[in-house]
Amino acid sequence: MRKMNLIVLALAFALIAGACSSDTEDTTTTAAVADATTTTEAATTTTAAATTTVTEAPASDLGTADNPIRVLFVPSVDAQVITSGGEILADALNAATGLEYVVAVPTSYAATAEEMCAAPEGTMAFIPGLLYVLASDLCGVDVSFKAVRYGYDVYWTEFLVANDSDIASVEDLEGLTWAYPDAGSTSGYMVPTVMFSEEGATAGETVEAGSHNAAVLAVYNGDADFGTVFYSPWLNTADGGEQWDGTSEDADIPADLISSCAVTPEDRLFCGDYRVLDARANVRTEAPDIVQKVKIAFISPPIPNDTLSFGSEFPAEMRAEIEDALVAFAAECETDENCLWDQSIGSADFYGWTGINRAADEEYDFLRQMVALTGYTP
Repeated sequence: MRKMNLIVLALAFALIAGACSSDTEDTTTTAAVADATTTTEAATTTTAAATTTVTEAPASDLGTADNPIRVLFVPSVDAQVITSGGEILADALNAATGLEYVVAVPTSYAATAEEMCAAPEGTMAFIPGLLYVLASDLCGVDVSFKAVRYGYDVYWTEFLVANDSDIASVEDLEGLTWAYPDAGSTSGYMVPTVMFSEEGATAGETVEAGSHNAAVLAVYNGDADFGTVFYSPWLNTADGGEQWDGTSEDADIPADLISSCAVTPEDRLFCGDYRVLDARANVRTEAPDIVQKVKIAFISPPIPNDTLSFGSEFPAEMRAEIEDALVAFAAECETDENCLWDQSIGSADFYGWTGINRAADEEYDFLRQMVALTGYTP
């Protein structure tokens, strides 16, 4: 029965991936909801996430300096990177719509959901699929777009281990120290939890690292035997270069190129013609030899991609205006190599969205099934 459940799980993943037209994720624990009450505003200001008073202003004033639209980002990567890049996006939206925006990075996935539910008429957020599902069921948050990364509007979990490790399957992780970003992370925690359950395996000591970057570094520094973070496929930049075939066996950089991996003058992580785009690339500054030290043991089935979603009472006409502005902002990269999108949410150090596709609520039904399977509640 356990093996049959795994097959059903994999089929559910595949069906959801197939429903997507082309390519960060993730949500909340009881403890996190209790503890996460602060929000990083711009670069330095902090306010109480769950007790924000933005809802007191009349809805007709939304988008003014006194009642700006709150643009929320989950803290899956460095908050300073998100803040600076988020402000570029907010400025572009302001120029296109004339509306005022304020960028915020709540301290956890849980706090992001709390803010959306506390101010349903004035918040929009770039949130993972699992967080979207929970917030949608909790307070009617509604999806508009899903991320595209280099042609994929799905993503995966990668299981990282030391390069000299012989770990090759979930069963091999029994009793080992596990580093994950956040208990609300879809790829970092929830999907691996389901995979453990299906295989009847149990990790040993756990390390809640706080971000994908920190989970990668926990493996690099020897603080964990394995880590679970997001996987985005490598990009072969050579003319006529092959594409990833979608299997675990080819998820990592070709073995004969590992020794060549290095950070380029353009601050990108390359191994020959292969650009590294999975979570390891985000720690290239702290650990330029990350690919030489940490490898991908295997990956999960595909996961529905992260979203841009709106609060349940967000004004429909204003939402449509913002959606049109975002589509135009992303499209600038089709004709401008120095487009601002790539300095914002499109940056590999930010969320790495190379584009956006329209999304429908039913595309995230698999994640609802995952919540039901695990008995997970916010």
